[in-house]
Amino acid sequence: MTEEKSPLFRKRHSLAHVLLMAIKQLYPNALPTIGPVTDTGFYYDIDFGTGAKPTLEDLPALEKAMREILKKNLDFTVETISSDSASEMFADNQFKIELISGIKEKGEEVTIYSTGSDFSDLCEGPHVSNTKEINGDSFKLSHLAGAYWRGDEKNPMLTRIYGLAFDTKEELDAYIVQQEEAKKRDHRIVGKQLKLFTFSELVGPGLPLWTPRGTIIRELLNDYVWSLRKKQGFQKVTIPHITKKDLYEKSGHWAKYAEDLFKIDTRDGHTFCMKPMNCPHHAQIYASELRSYRELPLRFSETTMVYRDEQSGELSGLQRVLSITQDDAHVFCRESQLEVEVGKVWDIISTFYSTFGFTLLPRFSRRDQKLPEKYMGTTEGWDRAETAIKNIITIRSADNWVDGEGEAAFYGPKIDFMAKDSIGRTWQVATIQLDFVQPANFGLEFVNEDGKREQPVMIHCAIMGSIERFMSTLIEHTAGNFPLWLSPTQIKILPIADAHHDYAKTVHEALLDADIRTELDDSKEGLGKKIRNTREMKTPYWAVIGDAEVTNGTVTLEHRTLGKIGEMKIADLVEKLATEIKEKK
Repeated sequence: MTEEKSPLFRKRHSLAHVLLMAIKQLYPNALPTIGPVTDTGFYYDIDFGTGAKPTLEDLPALEKAMREILKKNLDFTVETISSDSASEMFADNQFKIELISGIKEKGEEVTIYSTGSDFSDLCEGPHVSNTKEINGDSFKLSHLAGAYWRGDEKNPMLTRIYGLAFDTKEELDAYIVQQEEAKKRDHRIVGKQLKLFTFSELVGPGLPLWTPRGTIIRELLNDYVWSLRKKQGFQKVTIPHITKKDLYEKSGHWAKYAEDLFKIDTRDGHTFCMKPMNCPHHAQIYASELRSYRELPLRFSETTMVYRDEQSGELSGLQRVLSITQDDAHVFCRESQLEVEVGKVWDIISTFYSTFGFTLLPRFSRRDQKLPEKYMGTTEGWDRAETAIKNIITIRSADNWVDGEGEAAFYGPKIDFMAKDSIGRTWQVATIQLDFVQPANFGLEFVNEDGKREQPVMIHCAIMGSIERFMSTLIEHTAGNFPLWLSPTQIKILPIADAHHDYAKTVHEALLDADIRTELDDSKEGLGKKIRNTREMKTPYWAVIGDAEVTNGTVTLEHRTLGKIGEMKIADLVEKLATEIKEKK
């Protein structure tokens, strides 16, 4: 298993141990817990007890100590020992004792990695052979955070020290630049600046309130998805926001997600819950009548909110919320129709994301065969589903996909689409999931050509995933510079003086009549201030109106990135904007 880890993984994992060595030098009484690898580096969780704790200002000193350790060319060596011996070695560390106990219960071997002759740690590995393999300029300690032991708020609070690590200094520097740019694009900051959404303590955390400006974007995105689905034969359905728990017991969701549900006890003694997903409801629409093979595929689509009781510490802007607006859809079809139906959804996804300039990479999210208890259904059904998904990915994407072992839903494998944004970050967005389990659980059937009953396959497909999360991604991808067709205000009319207001109103009304979203700034501010305000709201276009424009029956058009476009007639302005909007520019 360790041999499968990449060289970069080994470097990052080794740096976690070097970090611990530096911590023990500067804070001898610190109790280490775990130090895993992350997507960008590593971290170590430390219990500093009542003693001195490092602050952000102390990280350079820790870095310096780490670099001195790396220069010693220390070997990493591994030793397998008994759990009893390990317990003796770490007798003064209750965290390590707990880990060793867990290893013992599983019947697994305890491995100890040593760095040089003076430092050892409980660890599965793998590591580099020698510290000289790690470039001392290719890592940086980035920040600190609090973290409960094993993520349980009932356990002690630890200090987590994060580090960044890459193969080269150049890669590290590029990532740091990317992160600085990401801070500027933070959707929570940009969203507030552009007045798209807000939160209220009285309403509750994780429950975004959408302003008129933000609602325009939400509705336009949803309309666009629906226009693409409609062409592929989807039909709209509508379901309620609460349901009896019986539905989710039957589907299998209750056993998996009961703790994550908002529950309601009725006056009649029944337990209902706010729906956390829509698929069981859509399955009931399918089950409302006996279907014929001639009806298949049946494609149901609905944009609706679902609700999940996330822990407050996990909530983050629009990326993690309690009320989630899903652009959800489910296809009921025969197994022989899978390739065509998945292809139709794939086409929708490709069209949608290419509109915004995202690059997509599919991930084959499959089961972890070593953990069968995580999944429902039969091995035979899973084998068929995973074979079907892999074949489709191979046909559509050749070798351009990534493997996601253990990332399947409990009811089936899926294709998760990873989108690369304008500054090189990757986000999980759309998904296509196969489901053999719920059709079996609900006894879904159709009558085939021979008059016999068969079980359909259920395909789950979300284009945006959720409007909230996609909005957060889109805001950061564009830095709030939405394309013209999506911008809450598409053009602002800026008269220079009071004498130009009447004509400005004429221009404003002409644009409104053409269904172009426009605002008229008839304030007393000077033109420079009006332009700055317009730029701050990232409005794509503005039209300046002065004496010449009034005389000529024109406007002088400017763009947020292209600068001055020039003087043009009102009719030409309307035509230009209408064309760009239609073409989704």
